[in-house]
Amino acid sequence: MITSDYSNFAEKITLNSNNEKNDDFKNKFSSIVLEEKPKLKKPPLYKVIMLNDDYTPMEFVVEMLQSYFSKSQEQATEIMLHIHQKGLGICGLYTYEIAESKATLVLEKARKNQHPLQIKLEKE
Repeated sequence: MITSDYSNFAEKITLNSNNEKNDDFKNKFSSIVLEEKPKLKKPPLYKVIMLNDDYTPMEFVVEMLQSYFSKSQEQATEIMLHIHQKGLGICGLYTYEIAESKATLVLEKARKNQHPLQIKLEKE
């Protein structure tokens, strides 16, 4: 906290309203406390992780990575192969709301196309 003394300022001002005296004004406003703004923390990030299954076509996974996670053809193919070989892969890092929204959209499209694709979110 920062404290500033405005006693000189209060002495120079005369009040013409409410019949208050300068002494009252000085007592009420002799010091002003300024609070420091709190430092804002960045929100935590969440990994959107796509899991491998034996039924979802690789082309569908690549399409989802390009459409919903803004990956290039090469990046999407690389992530898809990683998912296929290692069992899972990270699609991106986002705040919780965005990660949840992207995961929901992908899962809705997968269900609509009758694919058992699974996605999980993991705090970084």
